[in-house]
Amino acid sequence: MSMTTRAEHLAWCKQRAHQEYDFYKIKDPPSALRNAAVSMLSDLGKHPETEKLGETCAMLIFTVRDERSLFKFIDGFN
Repeated sequence: MSMTTRAEHLAWCKQRAHQEYDFYKIKDPPSALRNAAVSMLSDLGKHPETEKLGETCAMLIFTVRDERSLFKFIDGFN
């Protein structure tokens, strides 16, 4: 099994978080924001090179209030 690079994994995390938001935004907008942010943090923990990043930035989840702040949260990870 080949390990993805940190950059590949981070791109995957962002893609999945955006997909999570898109899936729920029509049916349940408040849950869509929360689910997308939690998805991002959860997926960061699935790679050894991003695991600590997720732990360190977990408190930033409380900055997510609307779509704009969600995208800033998701896309702000480097």
